[in-house]
Order: sequence, then C-alpha cells, then structure tokens
Amino acid sequence: MKILAFNGSPRLKGNTATMLDNAISGARENGAEVEMFNLYKMQFSGCISCFSCKRLDKERPIVCVVKDDLKPVLEKVRGIDAILIATPVYYGSESAATRALIERLCFPYLNYADYTTSHFPRRIPVGLIYTMNIPSELFETMGYDVTFGRTRATLEREFGSCKMVLANNTTQYNDYSLYEANATGEAKKAYRDAHFSNDCQNARQLGEQLSYGKVFNA
Repeated sequence: MKILAFNGSPRLKGNTATMLDNAISGARENGAEVEMFNLYKMQFSGCISCFSCKRLDKERPIVCVVKDDLKPVLEKVRGIDAILIATPVYYGSESAATRALIERLCFPYLNYADYTTSHFPRRIPVGLIYTMNIPSELFETMGYDVTFGRTRATLEREFGSCKMVLANNTTQYNDYSLYEANATGEAKKAYRDAHFSNDCQNARQLGEQLSYGKVFNA
C-alpha cells in the first residue's frame, strides 16, 4: 500500500501540518508506505494551458509534461494506491500551492471527449483535509460547502471517491494581542482545547481508511 501525501500549507508545524501528520500516522500504523511532500518547499506552477496532455498523438495515461519539482512526483502517482491532500483555507479556497497541485495532478486525466470517464487507469481513494479560521456555523453561509464540494467532485471524477475532514475555528496566532482578529486569544484557545484533538483523531481515522486502499462508500 503506497500513499502520496501533500502539505499545502507554508507553515510546516501549523494546524494543517499537524492534521496531516495525524493522518499519516494512522496510515503508517496500518502498514501503509507514505511519502509526504511540503508544497511550499518545492518550485512549481499550476497548469500552463499547453494542452500537451490532450494531443491525440500521445499515449494515455499521460503525466503533465511541465518540467519542474512537481513532475517527478506526478510520475509517482501512476503506481500509488491513495492520495492525501491537506490545505489551509485562504480567501475561501485552497492555498495557491494546493490549487496548483490539483490542476497539474488532475487535468492530464480529464477526458475532454467524455467527462464521465477518466484517463486514470484505476480507482483509488483520496483524502482531503481542510483547516480554516471560520467557525462551523459559517461554513455554508460563506459558500465553503460549494467550493470544497467542487474540489471533491474533481478528485472523485479523475481518481475515485474522496473523503473530507474539516477543522474549523483554528488558532492562527501565538499572541492575539499583536494582530487583527475577530476573536480573543482566550476564546480561540478554549475552542482549540475543546475541539482540535478530535479533529486530529478524525484525520488519523482518515489515514487508517486510506491505508485499506478501497474507495470510500458513497
């Protein structure tokens, strides 16, 4: 069982990284081999719209042809059993690095002639972890359910079923007195103490489920 994991946060020890670490631990404890990549330590771009992956003279499946730090990682996707992506939410969406990864990862497998059929040769599960500042009661009001649902649907179309794990109302600052914020440090700490360990446990369970290599039930 081989899993590729991606940290889409520039903070290597922040909320997203912590959630991802728990998911990876859950997978490894069940015997999975996990290789993790910190996207903000890599040099790569999103899709450059060259359409090389859509040429009729190319044998499929094809991996994105852009040569940068991401290309050898995308080559590894051919032989893995599951994908795990963790990202913070910036301006209501995935981080820029995560969006770039998803473009490069998914677009070559998008079948332009038949959107219902992926060029990826098999079905594998995908785990998607989001960490965000907003409380859960604003999730739908802010349209996050639609935005994240679109990303989930994209990953499901090209690879297989996708399961999301969310961490809401996360702590952003060590000292809230130094920064703009819509909550006090005390309130944020109280929420974190009450909820973040459960969020991490949910992430660990996600990793365990990915280690089975089976697509999630609808």
